[in-house]
Amino acid sequence: MIVLGIDPGETLIGIGVIKKDGSKLEHINHECIVVEPKQKTSEKLFEISEKLSCLLEKYKPDLVSIEELFFFKNKKTIIKVAQARGVLLFTCQKHNLKIMEFTPLQVKQAVACYGRAEKRQVQEMVKTILGLSEIPKPDDAADALALAICAANTSEVLLS
Repeated sequence: MIVLGIDPGETLIGIGVIKKDGSKLEHINHECIVVEPKQKTSEKLFEISEKLSCLLEKYKPDLVSIEELFFFKNKKTIIKVAQARGVLLFTCQKHNLKIMEFTPLQVKQAVACYGRAEKRQVQEMVKTILGLSEIPKPDDAADALALAICAANTSEVLLS
């Protein structure tokens, strides 16, 4: 099973792709969708959808894992991230993919076994679980891999 994790953002969206074979998890790729911050909102959202569609066609995931929005201090930021997240969900649904959504707490619990784990702890666990030689960069891509791991380890229960 191929799982694609998505860490939503306004102009930088983390993508992590893993393969699950039995209990083994294998790293396939991690990267970020990057859009120009100075574009009009409609142009940014269109570009996000187009770039995600290309990745979905390339990796052909069986499952997509995306982070739920959580509390933001900056209301302006949350609206822009929510718009991008909506486009990401729409694009995945348009490709008829199974979608799982997780809170940051759930991801930390699944990957680091502690819901209040620090970002560095989660990144170290992603590195260990996937047998990588170093922590994936940038942080958004590492977060996306954590989302993919979370979905891969809970998908059998939730999708059966």
